[in-house]
Amino acid sequence: MQKLSVCAILAPMLSIVICAAYADTAASETQQLPAVNAAAVIESPDKRIKIRFDLASRGDQTSVPCYTISFRDKTLVGQSALGLDLAPAGPLGPLHITGIEDRTSDTTYKVFPGKTSSARDHYNEAVISLEESAGAKRKLDIIFRAYDDGAAFRYRVPEQPALDRFIVAEEQSEFKIENNPVAYPLPAPDFKSPYESYYKPGPLDAVSAEQLLYLPLLVQYPDETVMAITEAHLQDYAGMYLAPTTGTAGLLSSILSELPGHEGIKVESTLPHDTPWRVFMIGDQPGRLIESNLVNNLNPPSVIADTSWIKPGKTTFPWWNGFKLDDAVGFKGGLNTDTAKHYIDFCAEAGIEYHSLDGVKGSAWYGGPLRPYKGADITTTTLAALDLPQVLSYAKEKGVRLRLWMAWEAARMHMHKAFPLYEKWGIEGVMLDFFDRDDQDVVNFIHEAVALAAKHHLTITLHNTYKPTGLNRTYPNLMTYEAVLNLEFNKWDKKGSSPEHELIVPFTRMLAGPLDFHSGGFRYVKPEDYKPRYVAPLVMGTRARELARYVVYEGYLPMTSDYPAAYRGQPGLEAMVNTPTTWDETRVVNGAVGDHITIARRSGDTWYVATMTDGEARDLAIPLEFLGPGNFTVKSYADDMVPNAKMEQLEISKAPATASDTIIAKLRPAGGHLMIITK
Repeated sequence: MQKLSVCAILAPMLSIVICAAYADTAASETQQLPAVNAAAVIESPDKRIKIRFDLASRGDQTSVPCYTISFRDKTLVGQSALGLDLAPAGPLGPLHITGIEDRTSDTTYKVFPGKTSSARDHYNEAVISLEESAGAKRKLDIIFRAYDDGAAFRYRVPEQPALDRFIVAEEQSEFKIENNPVAYPLPAPDFKSPYESYYKPGPLDAVSAEQLLYLPLLVQYPDETVMAITEAHLQDYAGMYLAPTTGTAGLLSSILSELPGHEGIKVESTLPHDTPWRVFMIGDQPGRLIESNLVNNLNPPSVIADTSWIKPGKTTFPWWNGFKLDDAVGFKGGLNTDTAKHYIDFCAEAGIEYHSLDGVKGSAWYGGPLRPYKGADITTTTLAALDLPQVLSYAKEKGVRLRLWMAWEAARMHMHKAFPLYEKWGIEGVMLDFFDRDDQDVVNFIHEAVALAAKHHLTITLHNTYKPTGLNRTYPNLMTYEAVLNLEFNKWDKKGSSPEHELIVPFTRMLAGPLDFHSGGFRYVKPEDYKPRYVAPLVMGTRARELARYVVYEGYLPMTSDYPAAYRGQPGLEAMVNTPTTWDETRVVNGAVGDHITIARRSGDTWYVATMTDGEARDLAIPLEFLGPGNFTVKSYADDMVPNAKMEQLEISKAPATASDTIIAKLRPAGGHLMIITK
């Protein structure tokens, strides 16, 4: 077991400390240490990451809980204060330590669906028990964990005579990021938005004071060391944002999402209560964070014993292309029976597992407006043109399952009646949309909806919502989240989803968990030729890039969002359809934030190796060391490098390979490259 040092500080001005250490004990055991005003150092199993906790004076306050985090003896997070402002009595403090309990844990668990089929959960933990030195003598525990790929802390407020409810006016967590690294902030306009903004890369000290920032927040140092701050196990609590603090370089403060109708209160619940984990993903280069399962590790295990009914795959989503159809079909595209059957025919023909009924021109499939929701029943439809029983029957006959879109308020009103009915109909799952909030009320509803969906063998996709926090480990029927500016913006935004933006996303938003990107557009233009188009939108980049996206972006239910005529007879369709959506192994071969990335993901014995670049043409070396022994065949889908080749043109080839080979991926501006490697 990793030793945990307890250092008794002799005097505030002395740098010399006396450290008492206790002997090694067996794995997973705990030990109660003496009650002292002390500093605790928690080391990761590989000893590269250290968390130091102590009590310090901050301004006119004494005995303030503080922590620092270092990586390879380099301080990443300087001394930062911790605390909770609990209504009605106010912030806790001054505090003294009543005990320190530590343990180590090393387990492995199965992951499905996921970027790996198993994950190791190996950490050292310390629970610091604190009590106010005067007044009501309220109690607080702070729990720290150190992993080889990061660190985390959370608060626990135990049951106690001084408190009858858990009421949080504000969390007082600080994050003092040292040495002004390059940051990739995602500005939040307010607490009522869908996490869909452009990143603003630059020095951390250039972030505007008091600017709300979404999580995850990535920072990178000149030696390639990276750290991302996010949260995990968000349950019965409010989502957290960060904001710079005026006058102190690098100091970010936590701000909790506002609870509507509860002025001055962010969270209200019962005791005992744990807050979400505040997570620091740490690595020596950006790709290591993508490989990490840290966010999932910090969540409870799956509560679904039998996951055989959960089948990752791909789904149509006609809203993205505006229900456009080839004129030759003889009817107008829309929310009607003919369009649904036309899509179902294509899904059966191409091997696409699911077709979605969503909305068009402001109307949902169930007949009410898309938004604001006005109470429409989601167990039927009022649209005369849509014969729902016929569509359900036709889909079953063709072996294609349906997914149903709905406003989240519709689910809140009707899901206890609708979800059991959907199970009888054979519906695969639902998309809940238009949350635009992450306050405690919405967080609790999402937990309730995902649990109810699991009970009735339905998967869930969340749109216009907050970033993932690992709930998909506990409920693996939660397939993916949006929470990212994506290709839907190409319908209306002058900037659209740019190649540079798409190369920031894997290193930032994707660290939190799976994402839905409205992928699958098959009409491509150079970035300089892009214009927004609501019907049949354009995509910046090449066909090979679009195929690579299905490997680079983690998502267990990605879209094939274009219309059938856009796909039929097109090169690369079979690669898009057949690329898996859950993986046994993930490795980042190379990558630079905002510039390029190569990810290798294994499904069974087959490797899928995908590369994307920004607006620059590149020749990227891809060593195949990860293949291991044996002879392999590489099928490549590459950019056509012939001068003036159209963006959708592909160069498809096959070649033998071994682990000692290096493939040179030649990429056009906004280009891509996909290899499917079989033994």
